[in-house]
Amino acid sequence: MSLIDIIKNRHSIRKYTDKQISREDLELILEAGNYAPNAGGGQRSMMVAVHNAELTAKIGRMNLAKFDRSTLLGSYVSKEQPSCIDDPTMKNGFYDAPAVVAVFCQNGFAFRVADAFCMAENMILQATELGISSCIISRGEETFASDEGQKLLKEWNVPENYSAVCFVIFGYIDGEQPQTKPRKANRIKIIE
Repeated sequence: MSLIDIIKNRHSIRKYTDKQISREDLELILEAGNYAPNAGGGQRSMMVAVHNAELTAKIGRMNLAKFDRSTLLGSYVSKEQPSCIDDPTMKNGFYDAPAVVAVFCQNGFAFRVADAFCMAENMILQATELGISSCIISRGEETFASDEGQKLLKEWNVPENYSAVCFVIFGYIDGEQPQTKPRKANRIKIIE
C-alpha cells in the first residue's frame, strides 16, 4: 500500500475489541514515533507505552475524570465512531482500546505541541499499515494532574519538567471500518 493510500485509509477509531496488539507491532509503532520530525532536531519529547489493557482503562478513566464539555466548539463527532463528546455517559476516554502511548514533551518549549502531534501522526500511520486501529486523544496534562497521575509519572521516570501533551490509543476495530468522508471544497489553494 502506498503512503497516500495509508493516509486515506486511516480513521479515528473509538470502538475496540479486547484483543491486544502484539509487542512486536507496538515496538514498530514506537519506532515510527521516535523518527518523527521534531523542532530543531532537539528530540525534546518522549513516549511511554502502556501494553496492559487494565492499566490503559484506568488511565482512560483518569483522562475523562475532569473533562469539561462546556469548553467544546461543537457537540457532534461521529455516528459510526461516537466520541465522549457525542455520548456523555462514556467513562473511558480511551474507548476500551487495550494499548496506549502517552506522548510527553518538555515544558516551556515553544514547539512541544507540534513535536507531540508529529510523533502521534507517525504512530497512527504505522499502525494503519499494520492493520491496527488508532485514535489520537487530547487532555494529556489534565489526565496526570491528580495525585494518582503524579504517582504514575514517578513510576515511569518521566522527568519533572515534562508533561503529557496527547495520547494515541491502539487496538482492533469492533465493527466495520468507517467510510472516508468526502473532503470539503476550497481547503487547498496553490499560488504560483
